[in-house]
Amino acid sequence: MSDRVALYLQDAHDIREAIGYVQYAEGKGFEAVWQAESRLVRDAIVPMAAFAATTSKIKIGSGVINNWTRNTAVIAATFLTLDDLAPDRILYGVGAWWDPLAKNVGIERRKPLQAMRENIEVVRRLLARERVTYNGEFVKLNNVELDVVHGRKEPRNVPLYIGATGPQMLELTGEIADGVVLNYLVSPTYNESAMTLLEAGAKKAGRSVHDLDRPQLVVCSVDHDRKKALDNARKLVTQYLGQQPHIMKASGVSQELLDEINQVLTWPATEEEIEKAMQLVPDDVVQLITASGTPDEVRAKVREYVANGATCPILYPLGDDVKLMIDIFADGYSH
Repeated sequence: MSDRVALYLQDAHDIREAIGYVQYAEGKGFEAVWQAESRLVRDAIVPMAAFAATTSKIKIGSGVINNWTRNTAVIAATFLTLDDLAPDRILYGVGAWWDPLAKNVGIERRKPLQAMRENIEVVRRLLARERVTYNGEFVKLNNVELDVVHGRKEPRNVPLYIGATGPQMLELTGEIADGVVLNYLVSPTYNESAMTLLEAGAKKAGRSVHDLDRPQLVVCSVDHDRKKALDNARKLVTQYLGQQPHIMKASGVSQELLDEINQVLTWPATEEEIEKAMQLVPDDVVQLITASGTPDEVRAKVREYVANGATCPILYPLGDDVKLMIDIFADGYSH
């Protein structure tokens, strides 16, 4: 396969079913699978371990865990353990989490940039098998190392990615991370500002944005029935138009449509409100911020994200037929 492509899984499928999809994707040449951990529903680490134990080539990433709920030294030990299961195939993806969820479980996300910087610095040093003393504002270690008595004692090759959306976090990512996990439900042109911010951060570290890996989550709803594919994506798009109007506006969605949606949706939105608001969302808006439609339309849209800076699309299957989505990208997306 000439083009890099990865799979994104959340919690829509039974874990055993998900293992089957990951094995199928591996057989079709997919580079990686990224397991989500967003709402309080499915932890990322358990399915990552399941994928690691049942495959032989595909890379396995956390897409993404947060840097608040697990002790940083425990994170390093967790990813060392995953690397024991699948050497050189594990990717550490971490994000700053979000409110109100963090607040509702008792976490105050203050100084998110400082907290992320400390997390990345310490996890990197521990996985490099250093003995670390660190006196940060959020991370404090006294003479700590990953205490490997049995097994592989060498430094671990686990690239560190930040799931960054805001301008300051993107710039920090360019400075300190091995890569960025770019967000979904944005238009391809939205990536231009992300590339500028990543470059500004990369310059601080004496490198270029092109030294960073830049995989991107892409909502992918494909079906030979075009209407079915678009309708599968429309619900998610409608909810996002109500929740993230500033990002939608930056992606080129008209203020008039956002105002109309806002009149119908309260927050949290009821199922009835979402169904009503969906009728306001035209096909072209669905296709603006997702890769939805026929196989040819979906491949063409993914090419746009890559042309605007993504190095590896991470495809989030919305349709009923996950294997169809994998199949249409089995020979890349530039055909």
